[in-house]
Amino acid sequence: MSDKGNDTRHRAGIIHSRQARRQPVAQARKSLNFRLILSEIDKPFLILVLVLLVFGITMMFSASFAIDIYENNDGYFHLKKQALYAVIGLVAMLVISMVDYHFLQNTKVAYTSFFISYGLTLYTAFYGEATADANRWLEIGPIQFQPSELLKITFIIIFAYIMAVNFPKFNHMKYSIVPFAVVMGMVCFVLALQRHISAVMLVGLIGITMMFVSGIPKKAFWIFIGCGAALILLLILVIIISGSDKFSYITTRFQSWQDPLSDIRGETAQTYQGLLAIGSGGAFGLGFAESRQKYLYLPESQNDFIFSVICEELGFVGAMVVIVLFLMFILRGFYIASRAKDRFGMLIGTGIVMQIGSQALLNIAVACNAFPNTGISLPFFSYGGTALMLQLAEVGILLNISRQSNIPK
Repeated sequence: MSDKGNDTRHRAGIIHSRQARRQPVAQARKSLNFRLILSEIDKPFLILVLVLLVFGITMMFSASFAIDIYENNDGYFHLKKQALYAVIGLVAMLVISMVDYHFLQNTKVAYTSFFISYGLTLYTAFYGEATADANRWLEIGPIQFQPSELLKITFIIIFAYIMAVNFPKFNHMKYSIVPFAVVMGMVCFVLALQRHISAVMLVGLIGITMMFVSGIPKKAFWIFIGCGAALILLLILVIIISGSDKFSYITTRFQSWQDPLSDIRGETAQTYQGLLAIGSGGAFGLGFAESRQKYLYLPESQNDFIFSVICEELGFVGAMVVIVLFLMFILRGFYIASRAKDRFGMLIGTGIVMQIGSQALLNIAVACNAFPNTGISLPFFSYGGTALMLQLAEVGILLNISRQSNIPK
């Protein structure tokens, strides 16, 4: 037999050997995807989200009916749009729940998504559509969306990615403090340019919580907190000294929070009418769709102050139901995150739960005048297509984490 024939058979054997090694890997990947789709999601969490969604759309319809009749001559204007957003969001939630969330852990995906959302938010801060002197909306033809809502999600993704990668090197400050300070500083800066202080607070709460549960050394964690607090105080001092008109609304809202009766026909009108709505509800409320304040007395009744309408129509009992539902969402969400199979899943799950939970808490606190008016919406309840679709997409990631935690090792 010739050497040439032996060489040909040898090369063929190597190729066959490589194919044999690759075949089980490909089969394993297909098997993993198939098992991921068929694995059981966290049903209590899914039911809880659907209850919040249906309850939220129902109350949003009630809160928006009067203003829709007045402005659009169609009492179902907001309902039809919100229902469409909900359907799109549910489809996205279902698809995302079946796609391995680890694709977000890819370096290119994590950084590209973050910088795209950051660039859109920065552009909107200067050239976006203004609402109440705040540039937060971007219009592309008939499509209108809020890039800052997308930035919240990509911030969670990039934070979870950096923490998962840097965890073995957390003992070094340049890996445990510097990257997080840079990312959080960038995000807070662009949100402040939009006069979106509520989002700045939200990002701070999310980032600090994720750092706390990431396993970062206590020394580094407290150094980060101290530097952040010092920077905030310095910025407040600079704003006060400079007397900037761009941020003068912060002082006004703080004064309105201290005395909601000081200007009930002007600066404190929204807070005052919201408190009237809450007080009118009593224990069991006036009845569904029986709110009086939504008849053009309470500004943004279908959005920022929808909780006041809930209290007026469903009373203290209805308000407690909403609060309990969100508490259950937070507890079950943290349970799902704690059962994630890796650090990245645990961190991204924690960030999502913290975002939605903190947003609900801040909105309820503002409606009750326990916190200055920040213009933050109530998840699943307030009108807003961008927010609702992205919140349901985030729920899809949590459901995906729950799916993977049910796959045997």
